[in-house]
Amino acid sequence: MAGGAFVSEGGSGGRDYEGGVTVFVVITCMVAAMGGLLFGYDLGISGGVTSMDEFLSKFFPQLERQRQKVKNETAYCKFDDQKLQLFTSSLYLAALVASFVASVVTRKYGRKVSMFTGGLAFLTGALINAFAINVTMLIIGRLLLGVGVGFANQSTPVYLSEMAPAKIRGALNICFQVAITSGILVANLINYGTSNMAKHGWRVSLGLAAVPAILMVIGSFFLPDTPNSMLERGKYEEAKQMLKKVRGTDNVDHEFQDIRDACEAAKKVEHPWKNIMQSKYRPALVFCSAIPFFQQITGINVIMFYAPVLFKTLGFGDDAALMSAVITGVVNVLATFVSLYSVDRFGRRFLFLEGGIQMFICQILVGSFIGLKFGTTGTGTLTPATADWILVFICVYVAGFAWSWGPLGWLVPSEICPLEIRPAGQAINVSVNMFFTFLIGQFFLTMLCHMKFGLFYFFGGMVAIMTIFIYFLFPETRGVPIEEMGRVWKQHWFWKNYIPDDAVAGGHDEN
Repeated sequence: MAGGAFVSEGGSGGRDYEGGVTVFVVITCMVAAMGGLLFGYDLGISGGVTSMDEFLSKFFPQLERQRQKVKNETAYCKFDDQKLQLFTSSLYLAALVASFVASVVTRKYGRKVSMFTGGLAFLTGALINAFAINVTMLIIGRLLLGVGVGFANQSTPVYLSEMAPAKIRGALNICFQVAITSGILVANLINYGTSNMAKHGWRVSLGLAAVPAILMVIGSFFLPDTPNSMLERGKYEEAKQMLKKVRGTDNVDHEFQDIRDACEAAKKVEHPWKNIMQSKYRPALVFCSAIPFFQQITGINVIMFYAPVLFKTLGFGDDAALMSAVITGVVNVLATFVSLYSVDRFGRRFLFLEGGIQMFICQILVGSFIGLKFGTTGTGTLTPATADWILVFICVYVAGFAWSWGPLGWLVPSEICPLEIRPAGQAINVSVNMFFTFLIGQFFLTMLCHMKFGLFYFFGGMVAIMTIFIYFLFPETRGVPIEEMGRVWKQHWFWKNYIPDDAVAGGHDEN
């Protein structure tokens, strides 16, 4: 066990390399993690904009007529409009497609090029949205934002995992999630401010998405490429010098050789998409698919990009709805810092399980409160006390997600894939995440209209299933160098049946 706050071994037999945590690598990872601002800002901004009356009357006048029609009928169906939901969800459909293209770019041209491409696409989309005059321009802008998110989410977690020393890989990788939650909070604050502007507040909200995009574009120029990426492209001496720089020591021979061996093995793999289907990569395939699926089916993005709409549906006033979204955004950021501290102390499994239990309890309580007040008819009003309790439980729910499934949903898939399938694994992670984000974004308001308060029970049930899944099938991965992750699977009661002996780094099995 290492001194200080970090654990250098996760009980999985990982090798400890020489070198410490340098200022260079910390700054580098913090700059790279700004890619998360792209994703976070959009998650936070869309819900606030779609609750602004000026925006709705300009682009979705049919919704205002619908809201008047159901005003005295049911609170659950106030915002049930497919075109409005398409505005939110179209980004994630584009991100799904872009992630597959980004996986090829990331492998052939490096992580930096992917981050630059993502920032440029996001910048273009933000400007188109800010100057939109019709729904078509809005959707085109959202699609370009999706391309940016797809590229950024494909490359940034991989970049962070490859630059960070194994003993603090979790903490540095979670800088990506800190950036996401910070982007959400900033977006909520901007929405709160622009909602009081006489005209064009929504244009300011959408246009300011250009700021994190510019940061991403500029940052990608100055960031160094990772040693792994340099080796992939045959730059051996440059890769070794970079590894010395990021580790702060000249004695990097063991780590460099392990990365080089993994890179040579990866070069022999001509079809990473075909190879990830092989038995020895089965754990990586399962978790790169299951973790992003479960992350979205928790219902978190219902809160993140529909929070103002949801709170207005429950009877909060306009300003109260936006302020409640700000409050959940603050909780989101603060709780993410808890994971930054604890992920390399207590490990991934503990946070997954604790967060799952906490989210399950809160979903059931929120559903029960809404059910008691609105029933199945959707008629009724919230007392201030009930509204406060719903907000409290939603905040506790958000906190549970923010220190568990939020950051770990990006960290774990990026750290469990060997180099030869890493771009394919990360592309699966991003695409599954974006696909189910798209489904939630496109159909949540319709699901709320039809399932009513039972929708929260549905999400609670999914949280219970995914917590059981983690308990039985996910081994601890903290402190294990990425290139030696095969040891972890070989020691697991279930996954060892899929891992041949020659696939374990170091040539022996500690079972």
